[in-house]
Amino acid sequence: MNMNEIEELAQVIKNSDNIVFFGGAGVSTESGIPDFRSAKGLWNEKLKINFTPEQLVSHTFYMRYPNEFFEFYKDKLIYPEAKPNKAHLALAELERMGKVKAVVTQNIDGLHQAAGSKTVYELHGSVLRNYCEKCGKFYDEKYILNSEGVPTCDACGGRVKPDVVLYEEGLDDAVISGAVNAISHADTLIIGGTSLVVYPAAGLIRYFNGSKIVLINKSSTGADRDADILIHEPIGEVFEKVMNILRSESEE
Repeated sequence: MNMNEIEELAQVIKNSDNIVFFGGAGVSTESGIPDFRSAKGLWNEKLKINFTPEQLVSHTFYMRYPNEFFEFYKDKLIYPEAKPNKAHLALAELERMGKVKAVVTQNIDGLHQAAGSKTVYELHGSVLRNYCEKCGKFYDEKYILNSEGVPTCDACGGRVKPDVVLYEEGLDDAVISGAVNAISHADTLIIGGTSLVVYPAAGLIRYFNGSKIVLINKSSTGADRDADILIHEPIGEVFEKVMNILRSESEE
């Protein structure tokens, strides 16, 4: 790992008090949550069709094959044992320090909040929130995991839908406007753990007009050339080293 880049990132954070972090699946892989795109397509014996992960979490699939949808959803998208990793914890600490003003995430696992982050814009919703489509009664993720087949409301019998934005569904307007507002007012944008291929989420970084763009991702992205600091390393390790530098400097 190039310590010059780590030192440089530490200095950028030290000199900034309006940072927005924009993250994707790579932030949670170190918590043991695989990027669901790496899940193999599901060959469904009953339906005699092979589905891609994207098809399996589409609105069409949810409506047409609810049993198969929930089978995949419970198996591949809810990870009750997952704990926040060094990246989540560092971002929460930087928020408490007055550095990070918002986290904009494409993840649906709730780990940023579990780590202590308060201002989090969940572009694609959360597996922790589920609502009856008929009466609106709220259910947590345990209710979904413990249900047989398609989860139904114990009050009215309606189907319980995860508060997750499926393919073909629009993003929440309030979440989008909050994220755009935060990004457009930031002086530093740290992009981490995302290949920036999922739209419209990836398009939000266009609203940044501050001074520094930092990109931390294991593989190359389409935004690499725009980054002032580019680090191709695991994000948890990067944040751990950066936080060690910031802590040691604050003690001096």
